[in-house]
Amino acid sequence: MSALTLAQLVAIMPYARPRAATFLAPLNAAMLEFGITTPARQASFLSQVGHESGSLAYVRELASGAAYEGRRDLGNTLPGDGVRYKGRGLIQITGRANYAACGKALGLDLLAKPDLLEQIVNACRSAGWFWQSNGLNALADAGDQVRVTRRVNGGTNGLAERLALFAAAQRVLA
Repeated sequence: MSALTLAQLVAIMPYARPRAATFLAPLNAAMLEFGITTPARQASFLSQVGHESGSLAYVRELASGAAYEGRRDLGNTLPGDGVRYKGRGLIQITGRANYAACGKALGLDLLAKPDLLEQIVNACRSAGWFWQSNGLNALADAGDQVRVTRRVNGGTNGLAERLALFAAAQRVLA
């Protein structure tokens, strides 16, 4: 794996410039840890992370999380789970069940301290964990950005921006 450079990260996500240097090493470490090690995988991962985080601006969902209240498909079975376990990290881990699984995988007590996903290293690692655990390396290898987007987002929200980021990343990482 060729490590992503600061110039490459800024070329892919120009709006990330103020934060890019802070995220660079943790992003590289997470990509290495979770097998996101080819240009195709990196381009796909960075395009999704770029969209989901607003070019590394957000590691916590802007909405309150109330919309997730009572969502059993997310494991939100207790009052307050929706707000407590709203999207965090660069790919927006959402819901009690996902926080539990991510925390177990990363060795973090995310059920007790969900805001740990807002720390830069954990935000990057949680995105890498989500990516690997949802089989996204294989979809990236196949070049299927629509299926990658559906798996990350549950639909195709922001598909045009994700595809534009992907195209930029492909050019930069070629």
